[in-house]
This record gives sequence, C-alpha cells and structure tokens, in this order.
Amino acid sequence: MSEELKNKSVKKTRKPRVLKPKESTVEKIVKPKVVKEKVEKITEINAAQVADYLKSHSDFFIEHVHLLEQLSIPHPSGVAVSLISKQLELFRSRSQEMENQLIELIEIARGNDTAVTRMHKLNLALLDATTLEDVVTNLNIVLSEYFLTDFVAIRLIQDAPNSDVNGLFVAADSNELKPFAEELQIGKPRCGKPTLTQARMLFGFQANEVKSCAIVPLLFTELEGLLAIGSRDENRFHASMGHLFLTQMSEVIATRLITLLQSAK
Repeated sequence: MSEELKNKSVKKTRKPRVLKPKESTVEKIVKPKVVKEKVEKITEINAAQVADYLKSHSDFFIEHVHLLEQLSIPHPSGVAVSLISKQLELFRSRSQEMENQLIELIEIARGNDTAVTRMHKLNLALLDATTLEDVVTNLNIVLSEYFLTDFVAIRLIQDAPNSDVNGLFVAADSNELKPFAEELQIGKPRCGKPTLTQARMLFGFQANEVKSCAIVPLLFTELEGLLAIGSRDENRFHASMGHLFLTQMSEVIATRLITLLQSAK
C-alpha cells in the first residue's frame, strides 16, 4: 500500500511540445518566388486551319472581294473554261493595263509640271538680265539650281562689240568652230559625251570634268551661236533624249540676247 501511495503522490512531468513548421510553410519562406516569363510563340497557320476558318466565315470574300483578283481558282469542269471565267480574266488583264497607263500618265504629268516650272524660272532670269553679262550670270544660276546642270557656256558667232564678257564672242572664221561644224550644219541639238576639243573650247580648264553635254545651235536671222549645257553625270544628257525642250530653251535665250545686242548698238 505504501508503495502505491508513493506512486500516486509522485506527479509525472511532461516535456513541453515543440511545434515544427510544415514543409509547405518552410518552402514558402525559404524558396524565392519564380516569375514565369511569357514567351510568345509564333504559330504557323496550315491549310486545314485556313479551310476551317473559311467554312465558319462564309461571308469572308463578300467583305474582302478584292482578294479574288489575286486568287487562282480552278474551274470544276477541269480543262474547260467557262465564259464567266474568261471574261473575268480579260477584265483583270484590262484593269492591269489601265492601271499601268494611269501610272505612266501621272509620271508624264509630273514631268510636264517640272518642265513648266523650270521654263518659268528661266524666263524670269532672262527678263531680269539687263546686260549680256547678266544673261550669262543668271543662266549659270538658274540652270544649275533648276535644271540640275554643272556647266553652262554660250558662244556668239560674230565680231566682239564692246562687252565685258570674256569668251562670249567668236569670229565666224575662227578655227575654234571647226569641231562644231556638224552641229551647226544640222541645226539640231546634240546630246552625249563631247569630244575633248569641243569641251576645251566650251568649258576651258573644266573640260575633263564634263562627262555628258547638250550642244544646242543658235541659228536665227539676227543671231548665230552655240549654247552648251554640261554635267558631271554621264547619263544626264544622252543621245536618245528629246530635243523639244532644249530647242524651246534656245529660242527664249536667243530672243533675249538679240534684244540686248540691239539695244547696245
């Protein structure tokens, strides 16, 4: 009995409980958050997907009828071509031809506008000139700015009057005119690469820089001479280019020169 009482009197001591964190909680604390980067993937559309889309959007070509002009659709009859298909093909061909013609006409119109503007500037420059020296100076300015040229030369075939412009006049029997015998005889502008003799007579020490040139004879009742327009670009003046604009330019320049020569007498 005594032993039982002893055992009852002795209280059992319990160890304190230790709370352990859950593994998920530890992971949340220890492991850093990883931000997933969005990667854009380029997906290719195959023929089946296109077909499925068109099936579910039967009105697609109604809203995008212009795409039919670029599609090649076989006829169900095989080799045979229906009248409607043939007409559609002809309409497409004519439409393309008309579009090309329209583009060509637009380019011509732009070129004409440019030519009119250039001629207007030339006329203003000549009207502003009150002396022969002014004519030469103004021509150099307007031709370089609006006609995209690098060199200008004028030679009047007659005895030199009292003038301050050096090299403007050349005697009719001068040997310097021999390289231009063909141009003076034909009486039409000539474009292309000038000979070295021609370039030296017209442009002096700058002769080697001239890669292409337009030589325009000035053959009028009261005036004979040469107008030369040169360029460092070998394609600027070529043999196949038209002469109408050059001829009209020479007439305007010659008219102003004649007026100034007569007033100087």
